[in-house]
Amino acid sequence: MLFSSALFLAWFLPIFLVAYHLVPRNLKNATAFLGSFIFYAWGAPIFCLVLLISSAFDYVIAQRFDQENRKSWLTIGLIVNVGTLFIFKYFNFCADNVRLIVEGLGFIFPNYMEIALPLGISFFTFQKISYLVDVYRKETPRSESLLDYLLFVFLFPQLIAGPIVRFKDISRQLLDHSHHDRWGFKLSGLQRFTLGLTKKVLIADGLAPLADAAFASDQLGAISALLGLLAYTFQIYFDFSGYTDMAIGLGMLMGFKFPENFNWPYAAAGFQDFWRRWHMTLSAWMRDYLYFPLGGSRNGKWIVFRNLWIVFLLSGLWHGASWNFVIWGAWHGLFLTLDRFTIFFKRMNYFSSSLLTFALVMLGWIWFRADTLNDSLRYFGELINFENHTILEVTPRQWLMLCLATIFSFLPPMSHHVMKSFHGDNGRHMIMKSIVALVLFMLCLGQIAITDEQPFIYFRF
Repeated sequence: MLFSSALFLAWFLPIFLVAYHLVPRNLKNATAFLGSFIFYAWGAPIFCLVLLISSAFDYVIAQRFDQENRKSWLTIGLIVNVGTLFIFKYFNFCADNVRLIVEGLGFIFPNYMEIALPLGISFFTFQKISYLVDVYRKETPRSESLLDYLLFVFLFPQLIAGPIVRFKDISRQLLDHSHHDRWGFKLSGLQRFTLGLTKKVLIADGLAPLADAAFASDQLGAISALLGLLAYTFQIYFDFSGYTDMAIGLGMLMGFKFPENFNWPYAAAGFQDFWRRWHMTLSAWMRDYLYFPLGGSRNGKWIVFRNLWIVFLLSGLWHGASWNFVIWGAWHGLFLTLDRFTIFFKRMNYFSSSLLTFALVMLGWIWFRADTLNDSLRYFGELINFENHTILEVTPRQWLMLCLATIFSFLPPMSHHVMKSFHGDNGRHMIMKSIVALVLFMLCLGQIAITDEQPFIYFRF
């Protein structure tokens, strides 16, 4: 069920919010869990049971951390979570590569049944691991209620595509229901949801046909390839940040405050700056649960170099079971290393550094978007193909969306002023903000009514 679908907007969300706000406070968590369970089970009933069982297992494991062999219990919990992620997400990838090697040596590789990928498994696995590690480190109290922990995992606004919420971020909110009475906070949440819906439906989905046409074509030429890549660069940002805005807004409607996930990443100057702005909850997770345990920035330059590359190769693999994603991780690892250990980006002024960073990030998206390694290499070739003058057909709406995407990506002061109007605190502009949000919401509904549903890009992960 998509946040941008008529089913969600016209049926599920209104019914859920009415029920959630009518029940007594002591039943709100149960209502939220039931609604979240239905939301996930709607499209993946079997995987919903897998998530339910594995979450209950985490809860039991965390209860054992008071015992002498607490480290063994943590190890068991991590093995089960990582093992589950491997089986569902990476088994097919590993089996395919082993098959190529075995058949290349002249042997027969047995047939096997491919395993389907549960929606959002990468996101909720990281959340479950963070809970176990944080409780083990005594950085957060363990949940004394199975229902509260299940709600933390299943909470539908952020279940499938983040932001990656840690238990310590919302543990008090799960217990303290006084925040449910803050109607100004909830109105801001509705405005924030509308902002995300606008990003997704009007901008990202508007640019999707242009990007899809470019990556599906065998004959592009440099201009068309660049135009298609630019469309995808903006599509993935407004698609993913739009989902994050909707998730944060829905959380606010329920009285929860989720962490931010984006901060105008395309305006970043250098790759260190980019990863402080793009998918910030993933960057923070990788830093706290992988980079720091490996040694972080201590023990010399070569250890730091090693740790950075491990983090980014695994980050690429986390995004998808494909060599293209591994190369994408290596691409960012390479330029982050240059940024950290040289003056490659620092010697330029802010404008030049930002422009170069954006260009390199945009080229990196080729590995992310193309289906295969050969497709990626072909697209790189088209970018330098100046003999083919084929021009992609671009509609007036797509030109408008490209212009708007550029404005909201590269002019942070202006963007900040506009975006803040959608999710600021109560004030004299609340009426104006609500009117603007209502107009945008109606435009989105009109667009949804006349176009097919477009899944969120990060649902693949």
